[in-house]
Amino acid sequence: MTSQQGVRPTVPPEPKTADDLTGERLRPGPGQAALLAAAVTVVVLCAADAVARSYPFGPRTRNVNDLGNQYVPFHAHLWDLLHGRATGGLLVNWQSGFGTSFLPDLGTYLTSPFALLVAVFPRDEIDLAVYVITVLKIACAGAAMAWLLLRLRPGGWWAAGLLGASYALCGWTVATASYNLMWLDGLIALPLLCLVGEWVLSGRRPFLGVLVVTAAWVANFYTAYMATLAAALVFLLRLWLADLPRRRRLTAAGRAALTFALGIGLAAPLVTVVYFGSAHASEGRFTRFAPVGTQDLLARLLPTTYSFGSPALFVGTTALLLALALPFHRAAPPRVRAGWTLLVVVVTLSMQWGPTHLMWHAFAEPQGSSYRQTFVVCALLVIAAWHALSYGPLDRRALGAAAGLLALIALVASGSRLVRSFTWPVLLTAAVGALLGLVLLGRARPVLRMAPAALAAVLLVGAQLGEATATSAVATRMRFGHMDDYAPWGRRQQDQADAIAQADGWPRYRTDPGREQTVGNDPLEVGGQGAQYYSSHTSAVLSSTLTALGGGWTSGGRSLQSLDNAVTDAIFSVGARVHSPPDPHQNWFPQDGTGETVTREDVPPLVTVRPSAATGGFGPSPYRNQELLLGARVYTLPRITVLNAAGKDADRSTDRRQGVRVGGKATISARCRAGSEVYLWAPHFAGTARLSGPSARGLTGRFRADWRPLTKIAAMERLGTVPDSGRLTIELSASRLGVVPDQAVGCLDTGRLHAVVRRLKASGATKVTVSGSGGTIRAELPAASRGVAVVAAPRIAGWRCAAGDAAAVPAKEYHGLVAVPLDGTSTRVTCVFHPPGLRLGTAAGGGSLVALAGFGVFRAVRRRGA
Repeated sequence: MTSQQGVRPTVPPEPKTADDLTGERLRPGPGQAALLAAAVTVVVLCAADAVARSYPFGPRTRNVNDLGNQYVPFHAHLWDLLHGRATGGLLVNWQSGFGTSFLPDLGTYLTSPFALLVAVFPRDEIDLAVYVITVLKIACAGAAMAWLLLRLRPGGWWAAGLLGASYALCGWTVATASYNLMWLDGLIALPLLCLVGEWVLSGRRPFLGVLVVTAAWVANFYTAYMATLAAALVFLLRLWLADLPRRRRLTAAGRAALTFALGIGLAAPLVTVVYFGSAHASEGRFTRFAPVGTQDLLARLLPTTYSFGSPALFVGTTALLLALALPFHRAAPPRVRAGWTLLVVVVTLSMQWGPTHLMWHAFAEPQGSSYRQTFVVCALLVIAAWHALSYGPLDRRALGAAAGLLALIALVASGSRLVRSFTWPVLLTAAVGALLGLVLLGRARPVLRMAPAALAAVLLVGAQLGEATATSAVATRMRFGHMDDYAPWGRRQQDQADAIAQADGWPRYRTDPGREQTVGNDPLEVGGQGAQYYSSHTSAVLSSTLTALGGGWTSGGRSLQSLDNAVTDAIFSVGARVHSPPDPHQNWFPQDGTGETVTREDVPPLVTVRPSAATGGFGPSPYRNQELLLGARVYTLPRITVLNAAGKDADRSTDRRQGVRVGGKATISARCRAGSEVYLWAPHFAGTARLSGPSARGLTGRFRADWRPLTKIAAMERLGTVPDSGRLTIELSASRLGVVPDQAVGCLDTGRLHAVVRRLKASGATKVTVSGSGGTIRAELPAASRGVAVVAAPRIAGWRCAAGDAAAVPAKEYHGLVAVPLDGTSTRVTCVFHPPGLRLGTAAGGGSLVALAGFGVFRAVRRRGA
């Protein structure tokens, strides 16, 4: 980093180009280009959603996959935080997972400055707020790229604007990132970080450069990491192309390294928290990377192609033709042609090789979409296209070569299943419009320059608008048909929220939104405090504990579900529970004609006292594991008989799932004490289960599971009570072949459970308070309490506790829960949560801030001395 009198790269004079068609004195600057890019982007996105009849321009929801399950609920929680209505605060989110660290989620999903816009929308319009934020982010990405292009080389503002829109509307954006809106911050960050590199080369804006790096890493460090790698490659190429002595190049490289180091250092308080949150998260179930074939790779360069597992490289036919023409454009210097072409090719190939593919993803195999770094290649294609256009009109040789390469790409891609019949007319129309526009642009002359230029602009704009709209609309429709989707906020969510608000009694007890979830993060969207939680930071201890207790999950173990069970409700102080019918938006199970109801139970407080520390560990039976946490035997586990539809014994499972195989209709028979409550645990069963006979009371157990790949398991279900005869029969209706374990049935003695609850209430906390930030919980205990105080919250990393006036120490663990040893002299327990990595990040951020301040003082003294 140097002063503004630092060395500027020496570059040869720029030739006059076709970009000067509007005249040197009247040529607008980067601001107009940025506005054009943003306007084109917004028009295309809204038009595409109107064509696809997608929200908010049609009846189809856009809440597919993680958008509905994670991002909309997290933005709803942010709305609650900003309006003072959330349970918990910045440190601990008490609504999800029985108490989870919130800063990692904040840093992953909500630290984009755009996220704050949710505050100006009504709470029941959270889907519209997220949509507006998404469109604004994409528009800003186009504007940032248009600005960058004119800083890289002078040229026509309208051409830069169109290419900026090409980048913003690339295939990666419309097919992958539009429903992963936090990734869009990386789309914005890449051109901004490249712009920082330009400032470093020219010795300008050193402090602003550091702040831009910090903002990018705070907004979303995951994609900012990829954007930083890309910006480094662009910077090194620009440094190589600049006519600078070796020493000055090394100096510029050092300034760049220092700028980015300080910027990332200032972001460290958040980045380290996110990193350690990921380190303590459940591993999930990952698929190994496998590169796509050449046909599919090239097919994604074309408009209207779509798939989930291949890189969406589409940048528009005009930008693609220009990038393909660059190696043959004789007006451009040979080093420029070779450098940018080689960079595009190398980075594209790096996506296809395992080690470099892993490097792009911060050396962590991604779960879900594999090609998250594709926007980097799209950016390089657009920058290469700009270099081809900015060096003057393309001659016949360059245009012919580009057209030939495009035809070859289309020929090879025609063998891909990703190319559908509607691709060809869109591609042909866009290619003809782009070629004619580029030819007219090259024939513009000073005397009659406006007519060819205007016609060229119309053709190029029309081609881009048409194919980008079609590609975005196709991606929306195809995505809707290939992924789970969820309804936007409506009557169901409002009814749930109203029921929860009336029953809420936190922190005296929890109110669970219910087993019949609407999305994976119901507590964040509709309120309450439950087990449900879906995040990249779902802790391993929470996931393993709930699984051991009979809980279900999806998304490879990172989306945990509510568990409707009287024992776990007592363990976790769930005193009110909402019961909803199956979500009418889904087709997993038919409607049962019921509505929202709330049941209440007498449960122990959030902090209880157990006579001794935990011994032993969880076993294979969730019923025995629940008893271990409860501290008493309350279940009877009968021997079961499973018969198939023909009335014969079901076959044993032949894989590692222990139990018997069931498919279609089947029955389970067993004997238990009359009046006890029946539960069925079948984690690898998909379908429904009901008690036959009058005692069923209409209860239906709904199970969702799969196998190979194992991405979801079903939760334990309550089915009803044992009839007076003591003999129970469970009717199964399997939607696919599944497995019922040998100890699938548990019969709960509710009388024993109520006795245990009364004992735990008598010895438990007399008062529990939780701080506004959520990071401190205090409990007042009866005098002479001995043994161990157990907080009904998962023992995630970061909890420190103390009994009485003793110093706080890392919390102990009681079968996965927070525990504090007692010696009989303390009547107060205090637990404080410190997010792992926060101290380290704060130290790094403070050091960076001191270094930046010192550099500022040095500059001021140097100026004064000069």
